[in-house]
Amino acid sequence: MRTDQILTRLERVFARLDREPERPAHLQTPQMSRHRVVLLGSTLAFYLAIVVAVLTTSWLVRLDWQIMFFRPYEQWPQLHAFLDYLVVLGQRGPTAVMVAAWLGWRSWRQHTLRPLITLGVALLLLNVTVGSVKLGLGRLGPHYATEIGSAELFAGGDIFPSGHTANAVVTWGILAYLASTVVTRRVLSVVSAVVSLSVGATTVYLGTHWVSDVLLGWSAGLLILLALPWFEPLIARTEAYVFDLRELLRRRAETGRMPAPVVSALTPLLSAGGKWQLKPLAGTAGEPAPAPAAAEPAGVAAGHSPAHRSAVHPANRPHLIRSERTPVTPVGSRRPAHPAHPERAGTRSTAARPVAGG
Repeated sequence: MRTDQILTRLERVFARLDREPERPAHLQTPQMSRHRVVLLGSTLAFYLAIVVAVLTTSWLVRLDWQIMFFRPYEQWPQLHAFLDYLVVLGQRGPTAVMVAAWLGWRSWRQHTLRPLITLGVALLLLNVTVGSVKLGLGRLGPHYATEIGSAELFAGGDIFPSGHTANAVVTWGILAYLASTVVTRRVLSVVSAVVSLSVGATTVYLGTHWVSDVLLGWSAGLLILLALPWFEPLIARTEAYVFDLRELLRRRAETGRMPAPVVSALTPLLSAGGKWQLKPLAGTAGEPAPAPAAAEPAGVAAGHSPAHRSAVHPANRPHLIRSERTPVTPVGSRRPAHPAHPERAGTRSTAARPVAGG
């Protein structure tokens, strides 16, 4: 696809986004209220309590081992096929594509980039926070455990907290966060909670995560959703930057076809009512062609006196244009014109001509 076609399609998209955002007046952007701050503090305390419980090999680690020995996937094998598909709702790739497609349609309908940018910010926070804790603690999963009763920390694993669970909370919870009505927000909050709880429980059933992994994944995803209002100014600035960048690219695309200095230089010549036409030479774009040099001496024709060249040609007078501007060897003598010569001096001679036969 050519660059001009890509720019044309982007222009159509941004032409719709240029319209005034259509946001419901009765539903404002979520703010960092006192109620939200209390929930954020409580979730953070729960998050830290789980980390401390695992670090100290407390009763929570013993519970992890008891459920691992119970082997739920052997107790209810008829659920295994269904839960293998259900757990996909927590995988980052498929869920991000589905939610991004829905939010892209929302951006198109509401003429704003806020839904997509909010999703991007939430996923970035998820990768940074959850990924850093995973790599920092290095816990091994149930299938790779080496010592019974141990927390299996700092062993090179990446299982704590559960990425499937945290991703389910953030990816499906962002739909409730960006809901356009109060009723839709409540319904989507319940749906996202059910999906995230199901995905977390499924990972325990399949034996890929400890119970403490799932608990920490739930709290990690909820922390990101509760902290999103703090990033609303960043989201607004990012949206403004995208539109400013679009304007800059548009100006460059328009001036790239005919640069502004060239347009200003050619305007006086092109405004002569069509009396003159420019004949650029090959290899020199925009340079006028030379005037006929029938009355010039050989030295001028060879290019020794460019000051005598004319800038333009009349449109109705034919002329020749060389394909390459290489020096041309003059034909004839290089001696300067004799001042007494009647033709070179520009005068007509009155001397008598010899008579035929005389």
